[in-house]
Amino acid sequence: MEKKRIRLTVAYDGTNYHGWQVQDNGITIEAELNRCLSDLLGEPTEVIGASRTDSGVHALGNIAVFDTESRMPAEKISYALNQRLPEDIRIQKSEEVPPDWHPRHCESRKTYEYRIYRGEFPMPIKRLYSHFIYRPLNVEKMREAAKYLEGKHDFKSFCQTGAQVESTMRIVYSVDVEEQGADLVIRVCGNGFLYNMVRIIAGTLLEVGQGKRTPESMPEILEARSRSAAGPTAPACGLTLIKYEFY
Repeated sequence: MEKKRIRLTVAYDGTNYHGWQVQDNGITIEAELNRCLSDLLGEPTEVIGASRTDSGVHALGNIAVFDTESRMPAEKISYALNQRLPEDIRIQKSEEVPPDWHPRHCESRKTYEYRIYRGEFPMPIKRLYSHFIYRPLNVEKMREAAKYLEGKHDFKSFCQTGAQVESTMRIVYSVDVEEQGADLVIRVCGNGFLYNMVRIIAGTLLEVGQGKRTPESMPEILEARSRSAAGPTAPACGLTLIKYEFY
Protein backbone atom coordinates (compact mmCIF):
# COMPACT_ATOMS: atom_id res chain seq x y z
CA MET A 1 0.00 0.00 0.00
CA GLU A 2 1.29 3.44 -0.89
CA LYS A 3 2.40 5.67 1.95
CA LYS A 4 1.30 9.26 2.38
CA ARG A 5 2.91 12.05 4.40
CA ILE A 6 0.84 13.91 6.98
CA ARG A 7 1.69 17.29 8.50
CA LEU A 8 0.51 18.12 12.01
CA THR A 9 0.28 21.54 13.64
CA VAL A 10 0.89 20.82 17.32
CA ALA A 11 0.07 23.01 20.34
CA TYR A 12 1.26 22.08 23.81
CA ASP A 13 1.88 23.23 27.35
CA GLY A 14 5.49 22.19 27.87
CA THR A 15 5.43 22.40 31.68
CA ASN A 16 5.31 18.65 32.33
CA TYR A 17 7.63 17.57 29.48
CA HIS A 18 11.36 17.17 29.01
CA GLY A 19 11.17 19.10 25.75
CA TRP A 20 10.20 17.91 22.28
CA GLN A 21 12.78 15.27 21.44
CA VAL A 22 12.57 11.64 22.61
CA GLN A 23 14.80 11.06 25.64
CA ASP A 24 15.58 8.20 27.99
CA ASN A 25 15.20 10.26 31.15
CA GLY A 26 11.69 11.67 30.83
CA ILE A 27 8.46 12.05 28.92
CA THR A 28 8.54 14.26 25.80
CA ILE A 29 6.11 15.71 23.26
CA GLU A 30 7.58 13.62 20.44
CA ALA A 31 7.31 10.41 22.47
CA GLU A 32 3.63 11.07 23.23
CA LEU A 33 2.87 11.76 19.56
CA ASN A 34 4.67 8.58 18.50
CA ARG A 35 2.85 6.49 21.11
CA CYS A 36 -0.62 7.81 20.31
CA LEU A 37 -0.17 7.75 16.53
CA SER A 38 1.11 4.16 16.61
CA ASP A 39 -1.94 3.19 18.67
CA LEU A 40 -4.35 5.08 16.40
CA LEU A 41 -2.96 3.89 13.06
CA GLY A 42 -2.03 0.35 14.08
CA GLU A 43 1.51 0.70 12.74
CA PRO A 44 4.82 1.88 14.24
CA THR A 45 4.90 5.64 13.67
CA GLU A 46 7.60 8.22 14.33
CA VAL A 47 7.18 11.93 13.71
CA ILE A 48 9.80 14.40 12.46
CA GLY A 49 9.53 17.73 14.28
CA ALA A 50 10.35 21.14 12.85
CA SER A 51 11.55 22.60 16.16
CA ARG A 52 13.03 20.68 19.10
CA THR A 53 11.78 22.93 21.86
CA ASP A 54 13.46 22.66 25.27
CA SER A 55 12.07 21.35 28.54
CA GLY A 56 9.32 23.65 29.82
CA VAL A 57 8.88 25.59 26.56
CA HIS A 58 5.37 25.91 25.11
CA ALA A 59 4.02 25.99 21.54
CA LEU A 60 0.92 27.19 19.76
CA GLY A 61 2.04 25.85 16.40
CA ASN A 62 5.00 23.51 16.18
CA ILE A 63 5.08 21.33 13.05
CA ALA A 64 5.58 17.58 12.70
CA VAL A 65 5.29 15.13 9.81
CA PHE A 66 4.98 11.36 9.58
CA ASP A 67 4.38 8.73 6.92
CA THR A 68 1.52 6.26 7.07
CA GLU A 69 -0.23 3.59 5.01
CA SER A 70 -3.49 4.26 6.87
CA ARG A 71 -6.56 5.02 4.79
CA MET A 72 -7.86 7.47 7.37
CA PRO A 73 -8.39 10.87 5.68
CA ALA A 74 -5.61 13.29 6.64
CA GLU A 75 -7.98 15.93 8.00
CA LYS A 76 -9.66 13.38 10.31
CA ILE A 77 -6.44 12.33 12.01
CA SER A 78 -6.39 15.46 14.19
CA TYR A 79 -9.79 14.62 15.69
CA ALA A 80 -8.93 10.98 16.37
CA LEU A 81 -5.47 11.75 17.71
CA ASN A 82 -6.76 14.40 20.13
CA GLN A 83 -8.96 11.72 21.71
CA ARG A 84 -5.81 9.82 22.69
CA LEU A 85 -3.31 12.55 23.56
CA PRO A 86 -2.88 14.01 27.05
CA GLU A 87 -4.93 17.18 27.51
CA ASP A 88 -1.82 19.40 27.47
CA ILE A 89 -1.06 18.38 23.85
CA ARG A 90 -3.55 19.13 21.07
CA ILE A 91 -3.33 18.86 17.28
CA GLN A 92 -4.63 22.06 15.67
CA LYS A 93 -4.56 20.75 12.10
CA SER A 94 -3.70 17.62 10.13
CA GLU A 95 -3.19 17.69 6.36
CA GLU A 96 -1.55 15.70 3.59
CA VAL A 97 1.64 17.14 2.06
CA PRO A 98 3.90 15.92 -0.79
CA PRO A 99 5.89 12.75 0.09
CA ASP A 100 9.20 14.65 0.03
CA TRP A 101 8.06 17.63 2.11
CA HIS A 102 10.31 18.05 5.18
CA PRO A 103 9.82 20.80 7.79
CA ARG A 104 13.55 21.38 8.27
CA HIS A 105 14.46 21.38 4.57
CA CYS A 106 12.31 24.21 3.27
CA GLU A 107 12.34 27.98 3.60
CA SER A 108 10.44 29.15 6.65
CA ARG A 109 10.17 31.83 9.25
CA LYS A 110 9.57 31.11 12.90
CA THR A 111 8.04 33.41 15.52
CA TYR A 112 8.68 33.07 19.24
CA GLU A 113 7.32 35.13 22.11
CA TYR A 114 9.00 35.55 25.46
CA ARG A 115 6.55 36.77 28.12
CA ILE A 116 7.56 38.69 31.25
CA TYR A 117 5.20 39.53 34.11
CA ARG A 118 6.03 42.77 35.93
CA GLY A 119 4.62 43.21 39.41
CA GLU A 120 5.37 43.76 43.08
CA PHE A 121 4.58 40.10 43.74
CA PRO A 122 4.34 37.02 41.50
CA MET A 123 0.94 36.12 40.05
CA PRO A 124 0.29 32.38 40.59
CA ILE A 125 -1.78 31.84 37.42
CA LYS A 126 1.01 33.32 35.29
CA ARG A 127 3.89 31.36 36.81
CA LEU A 128 3.93 28.59 34.18
CA TYR A 129 3.77 30.91 31.14
CA SER A 130 5.81 33.98 32.04
CA HIS A 131 9.00 35.04 33.83
CA PHE A 132 8.37 37.22 36.89
CA ILE A 133 10.36 40.45 37.29
CA TYR A 134 9.77 42.74 40.25
CA ARG A 135 12.27 45.40 39.20
CA PRO A 136 10.99 48.22 36.97
CA LEU A 137 12.16 47.91 33.36
CA ASN A 138 13.08 50.66 30.92
CA VAL A 139 11.06 49.41 27.96
CA GLU A 140 12.27 52.10 25.56
CA LYS A 141 15.89 51.10 26.15
CA MET A 142 14.96 47.47 25.55
CA ARG A 143 13.34 48.44 22.23
CA GLU A 144 16.45 50.39 21.21
CA ALA A 145 18.64 47.38 22.00
CA ALA A 146 16.33 44.97 20.17
CA LYS A 147 16.72 46.81 16.87
CA TYR A 148 20.46 46.07 16.80
CA LEU A 149 19.63 42.36 16.56
CA GLU A 150 17.55 42.65 13.40
CA GLY A 151 19.15 41.58 10.12
CA LYS A 152 21.75 38.95 9.24
CA HIS A 153 24.32 38.43 12.00
CA ASP A 154 26.57 35.86 13.56
CA PHE A 155 24.64 35.01 16.73
CA LYS A 156 27.32 32.86 18.33
CA SER A 157 27.18 35.03 21.49
CA PHE A 158 23.48 34.13 21.76
CA CYS A 159 23.99 30.36 21.43
CA GLN A 160 24.41 28.00 24.37
CA THR A 161 27.98 26.73 24.62
CA GLY A 162 28.50 23.26 23.18
CA ALA A 163 25.72 23.38 20.57
CA GLN A 164 26.65 21.42 17.43
CA VAL A 165 25.77 23.60 14.43
CA GLU A 166 27.38 24.12 11.04
CA SER A 167 26.92 27.89 11.14
CA THR A 168 25.86 30.45 13.75
CA MET A 169 24.74 32.94 11.08
CA ARG A 170 21.00 33.64 11.24
CA ILE A 171 18.56 36.21 9.86
CA VAL A 172 16.30 37.92 12.38
CA TYR A 173 13.45 39.73 10.64
CA SER A 174 12.09 41.55 13.67
CA VAL A 175 12.48 41.89 17.44
CA ASP A 176 9.55 43.72 19.03
CA VAL A 177 9.06 44.61 22.69
CA GLU A 178 5.37 45.12 23.39
CA GLU A 179 3.59 46.11 26.60
CA GLN A 180 0.35 44.26 27.32
CA GLY A 181 -0.77 45.61 30.67
CA ALA A 182 1.53 44.15 33.34
CA ASP A 183 2.96 41.75 30.75
CA LEU A 184 5.92 42.59 28.56
CA VAL A 185 6.24 40.48 25.41
CA ILE A 186 9.47 40.10 23.42
CA ARG A 187 8.48 38.80 19.97
CA VAL A 188 11.28 37.48 17.75
CA CYS A 189 10.81 36.40 14.13
CA GLY A 190 13.64 34.78 12.18
CA ASN A 191 14.61 32.17 9.60
CA GLY A 192 15.93 29.89 12.32
CA PHE A 193 17.30 29.97 15.84
CA LEU A 194 20.30 28.57 17.65
CA TYR A 195 20.10 26.55 20.87
CA ASN A 196 18.61 28.82 23.61
CA MET A 197 18.99 31.85 21.30
CA VAL A 198 15.63 33.48 22.06
CA ARG A 199 16.00 32.92 25.81
CA ILE A 200 19.49 34.48 25.75
CA ILE A 201 18.15 37.43 23.74
CA ALA A 202 15.41 37.85 26.37
CA GLY A 203 17.91 37.62 29.23
CA THR A 204 20.17 40.20 27.60
CA LEU A 205 17.31 42.61 26.85
CA LEU A 206 16.19 42.27 30.48
CA GLU A 207 19.64 43.40 31.60
CA VAL A 208 19.28 46.43 29.33
CA GLY A 209 15.86 47.13 30.84
CA GLN A 210 17.38 46.94 34.34
CA GLY A 211 20.18 49.36 33.43
CA LYS A 212 22.94 46.73 33.61
CA ARG A 213 23.77 47.20 29.92
CA THR A 214 23.25 49.94 27.35
CA PRO A 215 21.42 49.45 24.04
CA GLU A 216 24.66 50.45 22.31
CA SER A 217 26.42 47.40 23.77
CA MET A 218 24.50 45.03 21.49
CA PRO A 219 26.84 45.32 18.46
CA GLU A 220 29.81 44.59 20.76
CA ILE A 221 28.06 41.47 22.06
CA LEU A 222 27.46 40.24 18.50
CA GLU A 223 31.05 40.99 17.47
CA ALA A 224 32.49 39.14 20.49
CA ARG A 225 31.11 35.80 19.21
CA SER A 226 31.31 34.46 22.76
CA ARG A 227 28.50 33.20 24.98
CA SER A 228 30.09 35.01 27.95
CA ALA A 229 29.52 38.39 26.28
CA ALA A 230 25.70 38.14 26.37
CA GLY A 231 23.28 38.07 29.29
CA PRO A 232 21.81 35.09 31.16
CA THR A 233 19.49 32.50 29.64
CA ALA A 234 15.97 33.51 30.67
CA PRO A 235 13.82 30.71 32.22
CA ALA A 236 12.06 28.34 29.82
CA CYS A 237 8.54 28.95 31.15
CA GLY A 238 8.26 32.38 29.49
CA LEU A 239 8.94 31.07 25.98
CA THR A 240 6.28 30.01 23.46
CA LEU A 241 6.74 29.00 19.83
CA ILE A 242 3.92 30.95 18.22
CA LYS A 243 3.98 29.88 14.58
CA TYR A 244 5.79 28.60 11.53
CA GLU A 245 5.34 30.15 8.10
CA PHE A 246 6.53 28.15 5.08
CA TYR A 247 7.15 29.67 1.65
